[in-house]
Amino acid sequence: MEYRLFFIGAAMGLFAWRSRVWEKEGGPRTPLASALWHALFGFLAAFSAVMIIAMSFDGRSRYVSVAAFVLALNEVLPALAAGLVAGAVCFWRAWSKDGVAARRHRLHEDLEWSDTVFSAALMASLLMMFVVQAFKIPSGSMESTLMVGDHLFVNKFVYGLRVPFVSRRVLPLRPIARGDVLVFQFPVEDLRETHCGSVQYGKDFIKRVIGLPGETVEVRQGRVLIDGRLLADEPYAQHKDPYRQPESVHATEVPPRRYQELWQGHRLDKELQDIQRDYFGPVKVPERSYFLMGDNRDQSCDSRYWGPVEERFIKGKAWLLYWPPSRMKIVR
Repeated sequence: MEYRLFFIGAAMGLFAWRSRVWEKEGGPRTPLASALWHALFGFLAAFSAVMIIAMSFDGRSRYVSVAAFVLALNEVLPALAAGLVAGAVCFWRAWSKDGVAARRHRLHEDLEWSDTVFSAALMASLLMMFVVQAFKIPSGSMESTLMVGDHLFVNKFVYGLRVPFVSRRVLPLRPIARGDVLVFQFPVEDLRETHCGSVQYGKDFIKRVIGLPGETVEVRQGRVLIDGRLLADEPYAQHKDPYRQPESVHATEVPPRRYQELWQGHRLDKELQDIQRDYFGPVKVPERSYFLMGDNRDQSCDSRYWGPVEERFIKGKAWLLYWPPSRMKIVR
């Protein structure tokens, strides 16, 4: 969302800059130029408004373009339609009410509105990039720590300020620790890759850190072992299904090195197709990567299925649950 707001602000900023230059030159010299410029403003305003409304809804839809981290098809099409309609209305309005004074007045009005949108969108995008972002819990994988529909704020600076469009962080306050609840972009880059029954590219997930870089993680009878030792202190873990699956014969036949390669390459669930929640690994967590699991262990699509979460995909730490008010708390 933050990148989409940034580009909305940038588009309005360019419009405002060109309008300011044009205003100093005396404004549009012809009725056609004035009408087209006002139509462009109407298009940008309507397109931005519909995009912002779309972004306020659940963003876990399928992404289908190379710029999927910026725009989704089901957001772009309504926004384009609204922009074209608004642009046509603005063109007709400017064309039907022409005159030098009217042209200059429209240009000045468009300049003021575009300046306002530019400032608001830029500030909001910077806030969301570097400080805090709102997030809505989409599934039951973190129950009962976090419930479906809970709204929370994500702290985006605690692990360091992320340099936009690159995978580097600077000035971290503390490192990622076991037990932290993270919000992250699903760790795949293939637009068509499916995991847990659907395409996950570009979606935001929330899970808890279980395994740290360099550690060996495995699951036996639903219980987590780190470097061969039982991870006993897990008060957050929930096992709602009393049935424990038997270990898969297919999984035990895969050589350990091949198993590690498949898991680390996010292909384990594709190759084996019978990944089991109660028996997994062992695997070694790569450097700058983490093993994440949902608190609702029996109903969580997590690192047991689709592999490690590389540091570059991590957005921040879940911080404050603010809605509903009856469940307001610091997320731990």
